[in-house]
Amino acid sequence: MTFYRGIGVAIVVAVGLGVSGCGKKTASFTGTAPQAGTAGAGEINDDINRAQSQESSIWDVFGPGKTEQTVQVNRYLWAASLDVLGFLPIESVDPFTGVIVTGYGTPPGGGRSYRATVHISDPALSARSLKLAMQTSGGRPANPATVRAVEDAILSRARQLRIADDNL
Repeated sequence: MTFYRGIGVAIVVAVGLGVSGCGKKTASFTGTAPQAGTAGAGEINDDINRAQSQESSIWDVFGPGKTEQTVQVNRYLWAASLDVLGFLPIESVDPFTGVIVTGYGTPPGGGRSYRATVHISDPALSARSLKLAMQTSGGRPANPATVRAVEDAILSRARQLRIADDNL
């Protein structure tokens, strides 16, 4: 039993030494603390200068990352989507990623309520740039013919807006 206790103590000591070696070395193990003007203080000042030269702050966590990409959105498709789906209440829009999410609403002259999500993925005015997903109030996907008709209406309206813009 004392043999196992000795092994347990050895494991705890080994883990403690292993973990203590994971931190940044700021002073040697000679027992002396770095004093002002010594190499230890210079090392600390170098770390501070390096951190300040990177110009980072706590607020960088909340801002956009340097690798974050935005999608260029075709403005005619964006405006046409808002026009055609104007009978639906807007829940959220994000022009930087090209996403429009609506709530449930009933089209004029219709009896069934729908919800739509539009994703505009390209700056080109083409059908490939437009992705539309519609859902009925029962939670099921809308009839593909209905989705296709709404997509066609958005594309037609976008072309109208583009032609009107050229006439200016």
